[in-house]
Amino acid sequence: MLYALGAFLLWGFLPLYWKQLDNIPALTVLAHRFVWSFVFVAVLLRLRGRLGDLWTFFRDSGKFGWIALAAVLIAVNWGVYIWAVSSDHLLEASLGYYINPLVSVVLGVLVLGERLTRPQRWAIALAAAAVVLLAVELRALPWVSLVLAFSFGFYGLVKKWLALDALIGMAAETLILLPAALFYLIAGEAAHGWPLVTLPLWQKLMLLGAGVVTALPLLWFAEAANRIPLSTVGLIQYLTPTMKLIFGIFLYHEPFTVVHLISFALIWTALAVYTATLFRRRVG
Repeated sequence: MLYALGAFLLWGFLPLYWKQLDNIPALTVLAHRFVWSFVFVAVLLRLRGRLGDLWTFFRDSGKFGWIALAAVLIAVNWGVYIWAVSSDHLLEASLGYYINPLVSVVLGVLVLGERLTRPQRWAIALAAAAVVLLAVELRALPWVSLVLAFSFGFYGLVKKWLALDALIGMAAETLILLPAALFYLIAGEAAHGWPLVTLPLWQKLMLLGAGVVTALPLLWFAEAANRIPLSTVGLIQYLTPTMKLIFGIFLYHEPFTVVHLISFALIWTALAVYTATLFRRRVG
């Protein structure tokens, strides 16, 4: 429970972290996130004497294409999320992570051949209604919410199929995109006169710390998933988008209209139905 609470609380507080870097382009922050995440995870693997496991995975697994797909999906998720926070779209990001569990259900049906129960059908219908309402309000699809929900949903699907150790998986994903991240940082900085050099020290330290705040919650989440029922983890995960929602409304004063309220109410109802179904299965 402590691992789960730690993971979802840290994820919930991350908007406050990325907001301090909103004067830096989102792609630059994303590149730093990959570079320092790999460094942090590589150090952990070295301390545990497991660095050789990473090379063994790449040499023997035959799953390079799948882990590369996972890396691209998490890059899209992280990049859009950092942009959303810095561009005052935190409410849309919150909605995306509320929708994500229901997206996972849909992917389970379409890809894994799982069957929907009647309550799950109702939950997905309510979530769809919420998205339609927001689309009408915004006069456009809430693309931030949908990209975050579907990218993380597909990422979870790929990771489920790979069944990788959390530390090795994250090291592999970040290593695959490490060359692109380094090239982007070096080429971009050189082309613009090395603007990162002029940043205050505290922002430089926050960029370095991106690896720690990225890796720790993922590792804690993996530890929690191995120790307590997945239905319990699923319930605690709603803590994260709820914190994002509260920060968006009360700290950053993003617009929250009646349509937003109705849309979120539909999502909360859908999640209540979905969670009740999980617990009923667990008890049964």
